[in-house]
Amino acid sequence: MTKLDSKIPEGPLAEKWTKHKNNIRLVNPANKRLIDVIVVGTGLAGGSASATLAELGYNVKAFCYQDSPRRAHSIAAQGGINAAKNYQGDGDSIYRLFYDTVKGGDYRSREANVYRLAEVSTNIIDQCVAQGVPFARDYGGLLDNRSFGGVQVSRTFYAKGQTGQQLLLGCYSAMSRQIGKGKIKMYNRHEMLDLVIVNGKARGIIARNLVTGEIERHSAHAVVIASGGYGNVFFLSTNAMGSNVSASWKVHKKGAFFANPCFTQIHPTCIPQHGDQQSKLTLMSESLRNDGRIWVPKKKEDAEAIRAGKLDPTKIAEEDRDYYLERRYPSFGNLVPRDVASRAAKERCDAGYGVGTNETGEAVFLDFSSAIMRYGQEEANVKGLHDASQEQIRQMGEQVVEKKYGNLFQMYEKITADNPYKTPMKIYPAVHYTMGGVWVDYNLMTTIPGCYAIGEANFSDHGANRLGASALMQGLADGYFVLPYTIGDYLADDIRTGPIPTDTPEFDEAEKAVKDRIDFFVNNKGSKSVDHFHKRLGKVMWNKVGMARNEKGLKEAIEEIKEIREEFWKDVKVPGSPDGINQELEKAGRVADFLELGELFARDALLRNESCGGHFREEYSTEDGEAMRDDANFTYVSAWEYKGEPSEAVLHKEPLVYENIELKTRSYK
Repeated sequence: MTKLDSKIPEGPLAEKWTKHKNNIRLVNPANKRLIDVIVVGTGLAGGSASATLAELGYNVKAFCYQDSPRRAHSIAAQGGINAAKNYQGDGDSIYRLFYDTVKGGDYRSREANVYRLAEVSTNIIDQCVAQGVPFARDYGGLLDNRSFGGVQVSRTFYAKGQTGQQLLLGCYSAMSRQIGKGKIKMYNRHEMLDLVIVNGKARGIIARNLVTGEIERHSAHAVVIASGGYGNVFFLSTNAMGSNVSASWKVHKKGAFFANPCFTQIHPTCIPQHGDQQSKLTLMSESLRNDGRIWVPKKKEDAEAIRAGKLDPTKIAEEDRDYYLERRYPSFGNLVPRDVASRAAKERCDAGYGVGTNETGEAVFLDFSSAIMRYGQEEANVKGLHDASQEQIRQMGEQVVEKKYGNLFQMYEKITADNPYKTPMKIYPAVHYTMGGVWVDYNLMTTIPGCYAIGEANFSDHGANRLGASALMQGLADGYFVLPYTIGDYLADDIRTGPIPTDTPEFDEAEKAVKDRIDFFVNNKGSKSVDHFHKRLGKVMWNKVGMARNEKGLKEAIEEIKEIREEFWKDVKVPGSPDGINQELEKAGRVADFLELGELFARDALLRNESCGGHFREEYSTEDGEAMRDDANFTYVSAWEYKGEPSEAVLHKEPLVYENIELKTRSYK
């Protein structure tokens, strides 16, 4: 049976990464030309890894199901990327970023991995500036920073509300250079459908050309999974509709342990759901909480009048507004971590103070009026307009806010038809990021030799809750600065191996399994669409495995997901042919994987009898509704080994040892 070995280096925390790099094996430049690496996914993690590995001399085969790497879901990240540069001189440091990340994750992450992340974060900004990423700058021309939830410093670098897009374009430019040189062979519109293992090592993948339908064999000396997270197991999430778990799930079914599946982040600032026909949710950047104040009416009758459309929220007096985050968490206010802000919003709405238009009133206000007037007054003072009218001050303030968040405000107005400069935004929590993922060791290798997982696809750096602006940081850290070092330690054994042949029994078997599954889908005489089953799964997940969970609901969810899965395999209908573009066929395979993951997700949540970060069990909460951890029994990583049905998965525990940080109850008050 596979044993967990995290391979964390010995020595003081601050020296582990440097000593590890000094001691691991290398592949010399001439030998790198003899080695092939497959990278599945070309978002920030996969794209940066592809570009860097190719720059080092490896032959890279990069796969994405989109028509271009520029379409990866990383493009949707808005608010920024963290780095411990301390440009603001406000007390930030590598150690403080490390501490904030471990605390923000509710003490459920590895110290060594998180410290390394904080350490290499400073290099990321220099790398991206060199690529031409247009980060915001202050009046003196230096890079600007803003704050995000769960911290008391400004360490987030940003490019308006489109940071992910700009970082991805920088990453893509580095990839394009290597594509032009022939060091990266790019496979657009290809989807990985299985991992091929030869003599116990990952040696290739089976992929489907999504345009022609052709099933292809691709070999390499190592395979890197960089395919993102699994938030779409909930159907509605902030993820792109195509985001899926399939690449990660395929390697899990071939022997890679899947870690902490129940650690899923609910983001507090999303545009509320608008109806049953909606296919995804829209994120409003956490950066908005720098200047926006979150509130609901103090009086239920005011909330009811707003829901009924009879009361304009701007008419509610200041003393009749409940700025509940500022009231409950005075030290952090509106910038508490995402899990805390999300639960607080749910509590207010459940209590009857929500302001949404749906029956449950699921929305709270994110109001910029105070910031607009504050910035406007500053501008008036700078310009010497000491007798400026309130309207002039408001206009100048709106111009300042537009410079910081303009595209976000425009996006909100396009979707809701409300002008957020004049009327408070309505927001409500939604599924966003998944902290769980494929288990990896310190080198980012899974429990399958030669198979790596990076970025959101792995579990490694965030614990039970991710701090805002840390997803981009982890993806680029893994791709630019960690994997390119650590993969050489493994590939040093392959300099004499030669090209991996694809005409072997292992490739034959994997291709046959893929084709059999496709044949089943297109020939099954069912009556219900793939989306029918995905929506049903999503409702079970949100209602019973979502923001709040309890033993009764989780046990019901496990049984209900089993029933949905059984019905799916009997009654799913996939129209069209496998020989060409067939998006229903693509979705069928992805939803089949979600239906297995969903059950394991619920099992993991059921067995973790505590509340921590994004995993909130109602039975384990304090009197004032905060999460109650059980450090004596649950300070470990849940790593699940595939054994067939999700109900048969075997749990392995990686103990989490804290030598540099004291375990204590999180407090943001």
